[in-house]
Amino acid sequence: MEVLDKISSSVAYVKDNSKYVKVNYEEIDKQIEKIDFTKVSFWLDSNPYGVLDLPYEDLFTFLLIFHAIGDYCFWGDPKWEIYVNGKVLDGSYAIMYLIINKFMEDKTFKMSYEEFRKFLQGNIEIPLIKERYECLQEVYKYLEKHNFYKEIKEMNDDITLLNYIINNFSFFKDVSMYKDKEIAFYKRAQLITSDILHIKKKCGHEKVDYSHLLGCADYKIPQVMRCYGMLEFNNELANLVDNKKLILKDSEMEVEIRALTLEVIDYVYHKLDGKVSRMDINDLIWLMGQDKSKMTKNYHRTLTICY
Repeated sequence: MEVLDKISSSVAYVKDNSKYVKVNYEEIDKQIEKIDFTKVSFWLDSNPYGVLDLPYEDLFTFLLIFHAIGDYCFWGDPKWEIYVNGKVLDGSYAIMYLIINKFMEDKTFKMSYEEFRKFLQGNIEIPLIKERYECLQEVYKYLEKHNFYKEIKEMNDDITLLNYIINNFSFFKDVSMYKDKEIAFYKRAQLITSDILHIKKKCGHEKVDYSHLLGCADYKIPQVMRCYGMLEFNNELANLVDNKKLILKDSEMEVEIRALTLEVIDYVYHKLDGKVSRMDINDLIWLMGQDKSKMTKNYHRTLTICY
């Protein structure tokens, strides 16, 4: 549990030294009274493309490809969008649409950089396209030698699976420096671990354990928390975020936003006496953010492949 322990200690350290972000515990208590956190919903249940109808073993390769290129950084001015049957799609669901359709044709996802650019063509070039392609190349080289499903078939606990993911794919590394201390988050590694175990439980009817995962420090979840009053930014940070100014990766502001996001999830978890896992709390808050009418404040903008 070394990685997860490191994340927990990182969150505690940042919380104790935070300057720009604070948690409003009283407001969280009020929201716990309003929000039914026991209505657990796996975020992929809400996907409109029949992802969970893929053949069982294929699901895991699809998830690996999706998390390599598709679960981070869509924002821009304008935001990256695609047009499908007269409708505008953006963010995770837009890239999921493209990936699942391509996956039906070719599960290897072998393509040149120019083909990859064309594959992700939208109203603008998707942010970090070169980095996405490098991640895909790493996955392709792995899949040439390994059957992902067979490798993880017997891994039904989060600690074993998370360590396998981190040790085999360099792009899942997610650490920052804060006041001379290394701070760990591993957002994407935790998310793919959670997704795999949820699917093993839901579609494979297997007994799994994802109770040790701590949550996903991204940009959407803290946005939701701020809109609901659970997270507060000081005037300097609020002004930058509200005016869509870039927050530098590994800056104190960025690290504090991410760390205190996990602190909120952990606080809710303990207030619910551990009856709902942190990842299920995480997913519920993320899904709340899909109601854009409730998103009265901006998300912070940081160029990064970590989220």
